Amino acid sequence: MAKIALIGASGNAGSRILKELSDRGHEVTAIARSPEKIAQLPGVTALKGDAQDGAALAGLLRGHDAVVSSTRFTGTDFSIITDALREAGVSRYLVVGGAASLEVAPGQRLLDQPDFPEAYKEEATHGAATLDYLRDLDDLEWTFLSPSAMFEPGERTGTFRLGKDELLSNENGSRISFEDYAIAMVDEIENPKHIRQRFTVGY
Repeated sequence: MAKIALIGASGNAGSRILKELSDRGHEVTAIARSPEKIAQLPGVTALKGDAQDGAALAGLLRGHDAVVSSTRFTGTDFSIITDALREAGVSRYLVVGGAASLEVAPGQRLLDQPDFPEAYKEEATHGAATLDYLRDLDDLEWTFLSPSAMFEPGERTGTFRLGKDELLSNENGSRISFEDYAIAMVDEIENPKHIRQRFTVGY
């Protein structure tokens, strides 16, 4: 059992990661701006917190084995979070990533394709920049887990594939459920295989 802090615990991905951690018996500090929206689960302590309030965040993160952040890229300054990690003395940091920085062909990112939806471009661009930022850090044990292109509610099947920088897809397109994504994230917490790396999960 580990002690995990989860920033953004009430969101689509965050709430599934929270349940997976709880179901596997971990002790979780679930952090959100509106803690009343956090599911009441075994082993979970819900706390009010803002990812952009570095001093307060450091206090919430102190004493944990790892920190997971599941926040929107737009409007999140990840240097505030990483500074809070350092101040709290936590080196293990896992980020719910995005698909846009994945490659559809060698050297060709999904984000740069002509048919990439304009509505998602700002968030996707910030997500790719966040990955670049993390890749420059050598003092934190970070991991950036990118979902497939379609990241949506679904079933917890436990059957999926892992990749590195390529967009995973099959005959049904490129997709992963929040529930199966959560399995891959918690697997990485329990058995780290991608320290200072990005990897991806899909069907």
